[in-house]
Amino acid sequence: MAARSKARRRAFQILFEADQRGTSVQEVLADQIRLHRADAQQPPVGDFTMQLVEGYAEHVARIDELIATYAVDWELDRMPAADRNIVRLAAYELIWEDGTPDAVAIDEAVQLAKEFSTDDSPAFVNGLLGRFKDLKPRLRRDADA
Repeated sequence: MAARSKARRRAFQILFEADQRGTSVQEVLADQIRLHRADAQQPPVGDFTMQLVEGYAEHVARIDELIATYAVDWELDRMPAADRNIVRLAAYELIWEDGTPDAVAIDEAVQLAKEFSTDDSPAFVNGLLGRFKDLKPRLRRDADA
């Protein structure tokens, strides 16, 4: 598995854990960093993972607003937790990470959905992120305003 794919997977796991614990992603990220410092057997948190988690944390309210607006017939809190966090992470990367091609962000999210969620999840994730991709110029402009 490529380094960036591993970083995305780790970032997703941090978002998912924070969601399940009802705490901030920053707190879970700090816990993961402390865990590695205390036990060298634990994998370190890489720079790209930190970049994704911190970037998501910076835009969390806007990302959840976008998901709630464009996830047709799905309320954010009723969405499967894995899907919710995969889309959150990918929405951040798609809209705010200029170094990642749109197709890569979407494909990586679909792969995470295949691995961690239901049989219907890859199509849902792909469709919602495809909508964000189509609206990206407007979404970025609105976010920067």
